[in-house]
Amino acid sequence: MTELRFTQVDAFADRPFTGNPAAVIPLEAWLPDETMQAIAEENNLSETAFTVPASGDADYELRWFTPTTEVALCGHATLATGHVLIERDEVGFRTRKSGVLTVRRDGDALTLDLPATLVKPASDDRLLQALGTANAEVHLSYSGAEATAVVLLPDAAAVRACAPDMKALAAIDLMAIVTAAGDQGYDVVSRVFVPAWGVDEDPVTGSAHAALAPFWAKRLGRDSFTAFQASRRGGRVECRLSGDRVVLGGTCVTVIEGVLRI
Repeated sequence: MTELRFTQVDAFADRPFTGNPAAVIPLEAWLPDETMQAIAEENNLSETAFTVPASGDADYELRWFTPTTEVALCGHATLATGHVLIERDEVGFRTRKSGVLTVRRDGDALTLDLPATLVKPASDDRLLQALGTANAEVHLSYSGAEATAVVLLPDAAAVRACAPDMKALAAIDLMAIVTAAGDQGYDVVSRVFVPAWGVDEDPVTGSAHAALAPFWAKRLGRDSFTAFQASRRGGRVECRLSGDRVVLGGTCVTVIEGVLRI
């Protein structure tokens, strides 16, 4: 039996049981893919992050698994992994499809540097029907690590009331983001649905804000803003567009530390 260090972190959270939980499992060498997928299924969190030591342009290699699949980019689990592994001012992670991602200290918070995801106007009646948002603007990604849809709704109330048909949405292989101008002191509000990747509604999604940052920077006329992901758990994300990169800021809370036996 092998014992592995296990930490569960609530990312983009200022107290336990808010934000988005992620499991972080540092390894000395990669386990078989099917074993890492089985661990992620056992954890049943949006993502389980695995690392191995690296050299050169990064401190660690990093991979992320949902309960059903490996994903190309995950922001909240990267922030959580930085929270667990950072020793000084920053820590770098080499990923397979999203380049090197860096987590840095920012006072009591952390920042995460991600590649921007760019979207453009499109038509997708099937997506709108699955989301139950007939009167909405669809914008589909043409650049970025993951297939993404940004669906602009009339107001924050419509975002909070959104009730997708998850079975229909599960047949559409992308991350669906519904968003609008914010309320309650936030500039932007959103929710994120990814049943095709094993997560019906993601609590707080860093990779979604890699698309929301350039999308809303253009509409707000400024490069930085405060966003709130209005899931049941909820989470605040500080967003800043920096050229072709997006810098996200937030805090993390460790909720579980232990040993995983396989």
